[in-house]
Amino acid sequence: MHVLLFESYPDLVNIEQMCEMLGNISKKSGYKLLKEKKIKSIIIAKRYKIPKIYILEYLELSDTNT
Repeated sequence: MHVLLFESYPDLVNIEQMCEMLGNISKKSGYKLLKEKKIKSIIIAKRYKIPKIYILEYLELSDTNT
C-alpha cells in the first residue's frame, strides 16, 4: 500500500527530507522541482514546506490521481 511508502516522514516535510524521499536527489534539483511547480509546496517563513501527498502525486502513487 502506497500510504506506508514514506510513513517514517512527517506529513509536512522540508526540502532536505523531500530530496531524500526522491532518492537522495541534490537540493539544487529539489529546488528546481519546487520552483517549476512540478511538486506543489507551501512557503512558511521563507522556507518551503511540502505536504507528503504532493510528493506522492509527483511520483504518481497517490490515489487522488485516479
